[in-house]
Amino acid sequence: MTAVVDPEPAKAAPGVDRGLLGAGFRGPTFGIVTVVTLLAFENMAVGTVMPLIAGDLDGLALYAWGFSSTLITSLLSIVLAGGWVDRSGPGRPFMIGLGTFVAGLALSGAAPSMWLFVAGRAVQGFGSGIALVALYVMIARVYPEELRPRVFGALSAAWVLPSLIGPAVGGVVAEHAGWRWVFLGLIPLVVPPVLLLVPALRGTGLAGGGAAVPGRSRYLAAITVSAGAGIFLYGLDRPGWTMAAAAAAGLAGLAYGLPKLLPAGTLRFRRGLPSVVLVRGLLAGAFFGTGVFIPLALTRLHGFSAAQAGIVLTVGSLGWSASAQLQSRSKRPRTFFVQLGAVLVTAGIVLSVGALQFSGWLTAPAWVIGGAGMGFAISSLSVLLLDLSPAGEQGVNSSALQISDTLGSSLVVGVAGALVAGFGAARLGTGLAVAGALFAAIAALGVITALRLEART
Repeated sequence: MTAVVDPEPAKAAPGVDRGLLGAGFRGPTFGIVTVVTLLAFENMAVGTVMPLIAGDLDGLALYAWGFSSTLITSLLSIVLAGGWVDRSGPGRPFMIGLGTFVAGLALSGAAPSMWLFVAGRAVQGFGSGIALVALYVMIARVYPEELRPRVFGALSAAWVLPSLIGPAVGGVVAEHAGWRWVFLGLIPLVVPPVLLLVPALRGTGLAGGGAAVPGRSRYLAAITVSAGAGIFLYGLDRPGWTMAAAAAAGLAGLAYGLPKLLPAGTLRFRRGLPSVVLVRGLLAGAFFGTGVFIPLALTRLHGFSAAQAGIVLTVGSLGWSASAQLQSRSKRPRTFFVQLGAVLVTAGIVLSVGALQFSGWLTAPAWVIGGAGMGFAISSLSVLLLDLSPAGEQGVNSSALQISDTLGSSLVVGVAGALVAGFGAARLGTGLAVAGALFAAIAALGVITALRLEART
């Protein structure tokens, strides 16, 4: 991939269709949406069947690791992909990332033990992290600025079909054919998006003027942060001095590496781009952390089947898709939608956690509020990030956004998993309530940070 292209496509001649399905955009749009649909289906189905997997492989103690391992390895690959994509263009990284994701699906589906299942999930995360960074940069290189909100709205819409059938189909497949086919059955679905995207990827080379090559310190920081997160989460599962030592070592690794991977001032709540990145991590951690434990609560506390638990997750994703479409066609500032979304995410988490203490089905309308908040906020944060990023830094900044997203999710899920495990199966309801309070507090911090998206002039 040596071609040099302008990251902003030229203005179309009068009368040329500049919509997402217009001349020059139809192939990339179908391809990108298909890839996100595939990843969304995997995400929705896995969340639904994880309680069955933990039971079959006797792995309740590693329940949270089924999610955290994916997030930790994607954190490492996201950093590696950021500079790689800026240097070579998104084509080759995307293909390698998607191939690695498929290898992880195969390993997870064939795993005879919970540890090997977790390893397969880790491989999936490594591949998906590379592919997602490549997709973000591809959007920046292919679509003009005025179409980007609609692109990210289309990506959220790509969750509609997986949201409608993913949890239910995943539950039915797991109950009747076996949970392994939830992973193995996805592998053939990789072929269509690859065929659709190959022509589009040939036209996305380097950004005009090239890109800076990341220094060795950035790669060292990526390894340190990933190792630090893993050690910290490992320590949470160990009692006594082992927990304290591992937690301290993990936090030291995070403290060393994160300032080198995120925009300057992110950890100090600096206005502008740093707050865009930080809000993404806070909201992702709170929302996805809650979503990880909803199926566990529904199946263990309220006697839901996997398919029934999937229906509850479905309504949240439908709210996400609907609100993402609303924001994509609105002329309001992106900051308005981020702030509105942060408030709705917080309200949705509080209501969902409260509902789980009384009735499983009451969780569904509460969760749709949280999903709507994510639809408003996440797409708008993606647009803000690209708007604030110079052409040669789109990959690195997209990487930072994904780092915040994945690290926030992995740490929050891991801490919550340790809390729930600490209370034990006999007091599962109490443990989930405490974890829910943690999720709500993190979302509330996201509301405060969302007020700092605009730099002072």
